[in-house]
Amino acid sequence: MGRARGQPEGAARRAAEDVLDILEVRGIDIPEAVRGRVTDCDDPEILRHWHRRAVTAPTAAKIFEDE
Repeated sequence: MGRARGQPEGAARRAAEDVLDILEVRGIDIPEAVRGRVTDCDDPEILRHWHRRAVTAPTAAKIFEDE
């Protein structure tokens, strides 16, 4: 049981890391508030949405627009 619960949490953590990695690779500054919001999120759909936005967003905060 513990393993099954840990897998979604691990997937969410990895998805959050991916969002932050994209922003870092693009050279975009990531304020602590943005970093915290991304790493605290455990909803895969939201993280996927932010991941897609991170590819083109001009600032880290712009990944949250329209929410």
